[in-house]
Amino acid sequence: MAHLADHGKRRCRWVNGPLVVGAGPSGLAVGACLKEHGVPSVILERSNCIASLWQSRVYDRLKLHLPKQFCQLPKLPFPEDFPEYPSKNQFVDYLESYAAHFQLNKRFDETVVSAKHDNTCGMWRVRTNEVEYICQWLVVATGENAECVVPEMEGSEEFGRQVMHTSDYRSGEAYRGRQVLVVGCGNSAMEVCLDLCHHNAFPTMVVRDAVHVLPRETFGRSTFELAVSLMKWLPVKLVDKVLLISSWMILGNIEKYGLRRPSLGPLELKNTQGKTPVLDIGALQKIKTGEIKVVPGIKRLLHGRAELVDGRILDVDSIILATGYHSNVHSWLQVDTLFFLTKDGFPRQAFPDGWKGGSGLYAVGFTRRGLSGASMDAVKIAEDIGRVWKEETRQAKRITACHRRCTSQN
Repeated sequence: MAHLADHGKRRCRWVNGPLVVGAGPSGLAVGACLKEHGVPSVILERSNCIASLWQSRVYDRLKLHLPKQFCQLPKLPFPEDFPEYPSKNQFVDYLESYAAHFQLNKRFDETVVSAKHDNTCGMWRVRTNEVEYICQWLVVATGENAECVVPEMEGSEEFGRQVMHTSDYRSGEAYRGRQVLVVGCGNSAMEVCLDLCHHNAFPTMVVRDAVHVLPRETFGRSTFELAVSLMKWLPVKLVDKVLLISSWMILGNIEKYGLRRPSLGPLELKNTQGKTPVLDIGALQKIKTGEIKVVPGIKRLLHGRAELVDGRILDVDSIILATGYHSNVHSWLQVDTLFFLTKDGFPRQAFPDGWKGGSGLYAVGFTRRGLSGASMDAVKIAEDIGRVWKEETRQAKRITACHRRCTSQN
């Protein structure tokens, strides 16, 4: 990457190769795949470390929800001695080793404020607080979980107690003996409630929407692995029926505990709407015994209490919002029709075709299919850029050789 010029306070730099925005698993994966094709890249990261979500915004007890073979990045598997479901610290160690193995060029504390294609010069202009980068290719790797979703709740000002997002939750140790309202019913909500139980707190889970709860393992085998195997031979709807029947056999009827199942099957719902089914690791048993209570939505907050939509009023010491994350691409990527974004910041093209936009713009990690989807994107992007890179390199070498011959003859 070469320094070009100074324009006021913002320095201008040319990037020799693609510029990747985001040093999470998606950004690291595309950087590694590019390296394998002989293409250099620069990875910008707004925080001071790689995989900042995993390092500083997840709870202590978190483990990968899927077996490790479905979560490893391209070109480098997990160490053989890692368990089937690595912990968050083991996953971070793996990512650190991954970045070091491929000697990725990362630049920390670089927050991208805007990125726009300059049609005059045919290049991307990517601005951070201090630098404007000029590049031929731009890879968006900020992912699906860039910013916290914090819903507005009537009476928040009156509530007068702690309200926090799960990105700030680490352990239930600080909540012993306290009444905790957990808003949400996904994997994070279930695991936070389970963690609170283990620390002798009293969690109540607010379930506003229908949710699929599946056992993490089905008859001694990973439920996800079973689904992947079945989808090689059966249509998604039929695989969903198999999963729901086996789930009913193992978990029983969960609707009597306040957990309504959606009309679409778990895989079809994931593919069409990006909603991930809960893979139960023990929370459901706590719900059945009443150690985790399930209630409908919140109507409004009162001082130290919450009024529910069914009229009940609960005493509440703390509220934890397990309400997920959203993409932030719209806040900095300035495009019209080059990159077909939805209002939620996802490519309009359905999987597996959403990884490529126009004019050298790419997206990795927006498949709603986790780490395996990001890895698929990374491989395709690197292959696509690699073809152009090799052709341009050959042309440059021919021009240089021709110039040398002409110079020697003269």
